[in-house]
Amino acid sequence: MSEEQSTTEETTTEGVEDAGSDRVMPTDENLAALACEFASAEFEVFEATGASWDIVTVSSDDYHGLVAAAHAAGYTLFIDLCAVDYLRRTPRFDVVVHIESISAGKRLRIKIGVPASDPSVASISDVFAGANFFEREAYDLMGITFTDHPDMTRILLPDEWEGHPLRKDASVGSVPVQFKASYKAP
Repeated sequence: MSEEQSTTEETTTEGVEDAGSDRVMPTDENLAALACEFASAEFEVFEATGASWDIVTVSSDDYHGLVAAAHAAGYTLFIDLCAVDYLRRTPRFDVVVHIESISAGKRLRIKIGVPASDPSVASISDVFAGANFFEREAYDLMGITFTDHPDMTRILLPDEWEGHPLRKDASVGSVPVQFKASYKAP
């Protein structure tokens, strides 16, 4: 692969350091206001060729409040929500949310660490209605519950299914599939 074709990706902590601490503050004024409001939030920038994402890692206690404040600050487009299993890490799971400010043309990735001992975080479906189905999928496939969710039930798997198949410690197993006879041309 030539040098022009390769893409570079890195995570940096660009921004202005907060006076009197080692904390890095975002350069965007809306995100800087969020950083001041949520002191435990850690901001960084993910850069790839031609694009960058602002990333904030927040505690599960501040998660719902930060999402609501980001919505009020102009991040009104919900893109997606997913869960990631890091089997041998503490906390074991991450919930990752992507939102966008259309007017500013900026995206924000919000990461929340979720422990295996209590895999639950607050639902954001009251802030972003579209998060409803993404949260149900994370519950169904990874076993993370979202408190105050209007319908925390399975969405992809049958109700009688046991376990959560996308967890890294789930058995691989198999389900027999009956295919119809294929059509053969005369």
